[in-house]
Amino acid sequence: MQLNKITARTRRFTRAVVTAAVALTTAWIPPIASAQTKPEGTSPSDARPTAAAPETVRTFFLTNVSEQNGFNDIQTDLRNVLPKARIYGIQTQNAITLRATAEDMETAQKVIADLDQPRKLYRLTYTITDIEGGKRIGSQQFTLLVTSGEKSIFKQGSRVPILTGTTDGQAANTQMQYMDVGLSIEARTSGSPDSLNIHTKIEESSLVDEKPVGAAQDPVVRQTLFDESSVLSQGKPLVLGSLDLPGANRSQEIAVVAELVR
Repeated sequence: MQLNKITARTRRFTRAVVTAAVALTTAWIPPIASAQTKPEGTSPSDARPTAAAPETVRTFFLTNVSEQNGFNDIQTDLRNVLPKARIYGIQTQNAITLRATAEDMETAQKVIADLDQPRKLYRLTYTITDIEGGKRIGSQQFTLLVTSGEKSIFKQGSRVPILTGTTDGQAANTQMQYMDVGLSIEARTSGSPDSLNIHTKIEESSLVDEKPVGAAQDPVVRQTLFDESSVLSQGKPLVLGSLDLPGANRSQEIAVVAELVR
């Protein structure tokens, strides 16, 4: 009987020791487990640096832009659109070299193709009508071919010699200059066919009293100048204005019409 009591006590002690050991082991498991747990949302690839996209080099030759301003405008546009690309201009070759990624290179090709376009060519027909006493007594037409962004000049008249100096009064050493006398029309265009900006400068000059070469007094030149900027649509005539001719009892009305050639 006493032996049974000792055995029962021993069993209870053993269970208590085992229970305490299990509890102690369980208490130490969470720190170990949490130390081995990876933070959420992370992966091994997050720690690797992102590889830069490979770059290529290409040279674009401009076929239609020839002026310095147009060349510079295309370079500026490329630098604004592609800030990460390296852009080099070679004016003597009319070329632009780029060092950029494949994506930027494709964008550059599209930008250059859109900007490097042939300039439009216009036919400007000026009609100058003489008006005297409120009546139209005659008219003349003059035609100029003008490339957009450039200037075209038409001249009609004569070149008058003007004495500028002599040496010892000898005709062989006479120094002369020449002056254009007559009609001069200067035109410049820009913009689109439906809203064409046109700048017109018309100058008419004539001699008041022609004098022989070598005369003591230089010839007197009468001059009339018309300078005007306006906007018109192709195919629609526009009256630019009128001017009074000095020394004559008449005036001239100036009109122009523009046609797109190509």
